[in-house]
Amino acid sequence: MPFVSIRISGSASKEQKAGIVADVTSSLVTRLGKNPAAVQIVIEEVSTENYGAGGVLIADRDAPKVATSEGDAHAGSSQ
Repeated sequence: MPFVSIRISGSASKEQKAGIVADVTSSLVTRLGKNPAAVQIVIEEVSTENYGAGGVLIADRDAPKVATSEGDAHAGSSQ
């Protein structure tokens, strides 16, 4: 009985997760000849505040950049 564990950062809609389950099940049936009724898949959504890469939380890495007042002062000048 195949057991597949998938972790994703952030979240996905129910429809997206259903599509992942269908696609992975189909792949195991096609490639390994597994019985689709025996395929078990768990999708774990990991908060971006609980996951880091390269020494930085994903939440911080993907956060919109806030312009500094110095950057704002130069942004309006044309040279």
